[in-house]
Amino acid sequence: MTAPTAAANSTPLERDARVVTAREHRIAPGEIAIGVIIGRTSEFFDFFVYAIASVLVFPSLLFPFVDAVTGTLYSFALFSLAFMARPLGSALFMWIDRDHGRGVKLTIALFLLGGSTMAIAFVPGYDQVGLAAAGILALLRIGQGMALGGAWDGLPSLLSLNAPEDRRGWYAMIPQLGAPLGLIVAAALFAFFLATLSPADFLNWGWRYPFFVAFAINVVALFARLRLVATPEFERLFESRELQPAPFWETVRLEGRTIALGAFAPLASFALFHLVTVFPLSWVMLYTGEAAERFLIIEIVGAVVCVIAMLMSGLIADRVGRRAVLGVSAACIAAYSGFAPQLLRAGALGETMYMLVGFALLGLAFGQSSGAVNSRFSSERRYTGAATTANLAWLIGAGFAPLVALSLASRFGLWSVGAYLLSGAICTLAALAINRDWARR
Repeated sequence: MTAPTAAANSTPLERDARVVTAREHRIAPGEIAIGVIIGRTSEFFDFFVYAIASVLVFPSLLFPFVDAVTGTLYSFALFSLAFMARPLGSALFMWIDRDHGRGVKLTIALFLLGGSTMAIAFVPGYDQVGLAAAGILALLRIGQGMALGGAWDGLPSLLSLNAPEDRRGWYAMIPQLGAPLGLIVAAALFAFFLATLSPADFLNWGWRYPFFVAFAINVVALFARLRLVATPEFERLFESRELQPAPFWETVRLEGRTIALGAFAPLASFALFHLVTVFPLSWVMLYTGEAAERFLIIEIVGAVVCVIAMLMSGLIADRVGRRAVLGVSAACIAAYSGFAPQLLRAGALGETMYMLVGFALLGLAFGQSSGAVNSRFSSERRYTGAATTANLAWLIGAGFAPLVALSLASRFGLWSVGAYLLSGAICTLAALAINRDWARR
C-alpha cells in the first residue's frame, strides 16, 4: 500500500490526527508510550467492566433458574466467547487494514468495541425475555472479542522499534500498564455504585453505568492512537513492511512455530492474570458472603502493587534480560501456586495476602510477557505475527481460566486451582527453554 492510497482510505479522525502530527513534525518515544497506555487502558477497562459484571450481575440477571455457582459458571462460559472470537477479528480486520487502511480499521474496531460494550448496558434480564437475554449478551461478547482482535494497531511494536537499545525491557513493559490501570478504574466505578446504592437498585440499573463510560473512553483512545499511526515513523515502518499486515494464513503457515512458542511463553502470567482478578472475586462472593465492594477495594490496592511491580520489571529486565525476568517470575509463580489456595481460604487477612502477593508476581511476569519472541518473526510478517501470537496466548492462557478455576475449585477444592496455575508456569519455563535452544541452533 502506498502512502497516497493510505491517505485516501483514511478516516476524518485520522486526517485530523495527521494535521496534528504534521504540525509537530515528530513523535518522541515518550509520546508513543502515552498513546499506547491510553489505548491499552481503554481496552482493559472494557474487559474488566464485563469481567466484574460477569460475577456480580449476570448470574442473577440471566440465570436465576439455577443455583449461584452454576449461574456463575454459565456467565464465565459467555466470558470466554470474546477470547474465541479474537483470532477471527484479527483475520477480518487485517484484511480491512490491507485493503482500506489502518485508520479505517481502527475506527471500525474501536467503535465496535465501544458500541458492543455500551450496548451491554441495555441487555434485558431473564424475567423479561427468557434465555434470549443470554443469547443477546453472547452476541455482544463476540462483538467485543472481534473488536479486540481488530484493535491491534502495532503501536507496541512501534514503541519497541523506537526504544533505546539499553531500555528495551522498560519500553516492553509500558503497554502492559493498561491492565492494572483499567482494573483500577473499572473496580472503582463498581465499588462506588455498590457502596451508594441499595442491592435492588444496583442490580436494576446501577451496574449499567460503567458500560456507558466505556464508549466515551474509547473515543478518546481512538484519536490518541490515530495520531500515532499517522506519524512519519509509523509510515516509514509501514512502507518498509515492518508494520504492514501480511495475509493471516500465510503468516500462520510460515511462522507457525514462532507463533506457538510465543503463545506458550507468557502462560504463567496469563493464567495468574485471571486468578487474581476475576476468579477470587467469584470465590469470595459465592463461598464467604463478604461485601463485594470490600473485595473490589482490595483489588484496587493490588492493582497499584501490580503497577509498581511492572515498573520494577522494566528496570530489572534492562539489567539482566527479559528472558531471565520471565523465567524467574515463572518459577516464583510455580512456588506461589503451592500455598496460594491456603491463603484464599484463610479469612480476610489470607485473602489480602493472596491478592497482594499475586498482583506483585503478576506485575513482574506480565510486565515482560508482551512479545517475548516477536524478534524471531521476519520483518514482513512481524505485525500480523505479533497480533496472532497475542490472541492465541490470551485464548490458551486466560480465555477459559475463570471457568476452569471455578469449576475445579467447586468440584475438587482450592488446591486444584493451584495445580492449574502450576501448569501455566511449567508451560512458560518449557517455552523459554525451547526458545533458547532454537536461538542456539
